[in-house]
Amino acid sequence: STGSSGINAEYGGSREDVKVGEAVVRGREYPWGVVEIENEQHCDFVKLREMLIRTNMEDLREVTHKRHYELYRRGKLKQMGITDDGSHGPVSLQETYEQKRAEHLKELKTIENEMRSSYLQKVSRKDAEVKKKLNEMQVKYDGLRKAANEERDKLEEEKKKVNEELAEVKKTIAEVQRLSAEQANGKKGRK
Repeated sequence: STGSSGINAEYGGSREDVKVGEAVVRGREYPWGVVEIENEQHCDFVKLREMLIRTNMEDLREVTHKRHYELYRRGKLKQMGITDDGSHGPVSLQETYEQKRAEHLKELKTIENEMRSSYLQKVSRKDAEVKKKLNEMQVKYDGLRKAANEERDKLEEEKKKVNEELAEVKKTIAEVQRLSAEQANGKKGRK
């Protein structure tokens, strides 16, 4: 058939797969043969498809961006808790990311400060407990040392008394021996 421009063009379409020899192709089977849709010798469908895609590609891009991408973007922003009502222009994903990142870092800093504060409180409590135990041990040590010193002084005093008594006993024994010797010498001298 001849179009308005005088170009001979044949268009055919099919959703069916037809076996031609060993190959399976998309086409239409007629009693006189098979018309292959993807074969340019049989049909101008490939040229038509390419022309339509080329001429409508910009419209396709624009529609894709305006409808599909914007719906996707708004859905993602909504999931992040941000509404894009369009009153102050479209919200950039980069701006949204930076905002969420800043909020997250602020939250992490707050948690870090809470953990640091909790840790410092625990350290302070443990430090106070250790100081208390050290003081108790020091008091106990001082008490034991004082008791040991008192016991030592008492034993030294008793040792001193025992030594004095021993010295007295030795003196008395020596005196008794001297008197016994004098007496024994005196009896021998009288005889």
